[in-house]
Amino acid sequence: MKNAQPTIVVVGSLNSDLVFRAPRLLAPGETLTGTGFDEFAGGKGLNQAVAAARLGARVSMVGRVGADGYGDRLLATLAEAQIDAAAVGRDPAGSGLAFIIVSESTGENIIGILPRANGNLSIADVEAAADAIAAADVLMLQLEVPVATSVRAAEIARAHGTRVILNPAPAQPLSRDVLALCDFVTPNEGEAARLTGIPTDTDDGARGAAEALREQGAAAVVMTLGGRGVYALSAEGERRAPAFPVKVVDTTAAGDAFSGGLAFGLASDLPLDAALRWGCAAGALACTRLGAVPSLPSQAEARALLGGQA
Repeated sequence: MKNAQPTIVVVGSLNSDLVFRAPRLLAPGETLTGTGFDEFAGGKGLNQAVAAARLGARVSMVGRVGADGYGDRLLATLAEAQIDAAAVGRDPAGSGLAFIIVSESTGENIIGILPRANGNLSIADVEAAADAIAAADVLMLQLEVPVATSVRAAEIARAHGTRVILNPAPAQPLSRDVLALCDFVTPNEGEAARLTGIPTDTDDGARGAAEALREQGAAAVVMTLGGRGVYALSAEGERRAPAFPVKVVDTTAAGDAFSGGLAFGLASDLPLDAALRWGCAAGALACTRLGAVPSLPSQAEARALLGGQA
């Protein structure tokens, strides 16, 4: 731990989430009458930044938003969470948008994203934030911004002893060189299956996919398995962390909450087992409320769920 307070830099996306609620998820070609609509701040980068900040980390965000009302609201969200937004630029392409349908019967969702400003986050943007990345305990990355930009951020981090967490979402092919820059790769079960071609719906399948990702270059794999908890595999062996049972309202941002909790734990120099529990607690609590940012828990809420395990 380099700093007195856990310090995290997030390089990634910021979106406005346009959330349509329906009795269930739609089938192709189907029209279904909705039950509600909301707009929330979101984007995997922003979600993970806010998740880590609410748990107690000092967080800086590197990204782009539009020169529009959406961008104004996204910057206000960062300010409210006390996240340093000095490296968040304004872009004429407009703010990123996510279109989300949430099933009120199961809490499951389907999501489509329109990157806009996120697609313009550049290597130069990351290099301008090099000092912050170098000083951080952890760098968090996802795949809603150009891969080359994330790779440059990881290179800077590795050169200065900053641990790198890559959440490979949305899943896309990644080279060995990219994965080798990451201390932790954190797919969910679907992303792990798409990255490796190995079904992950059984324990043996999850283990096989994690082994494949390590063979492809990842130092450690932390795979979220929904209600089955978390499976982690590293050179030190395998670990599991159970899911916390909660009433699921909306799974949007649950994975981002997990990532924020994991990053907070690692940036705090906690053992991996403890960091996994922080991630599981944050992810579970995020399922109990509608929306992305509004669902992300405070440190007090996570500690209460963890009880004596914190």
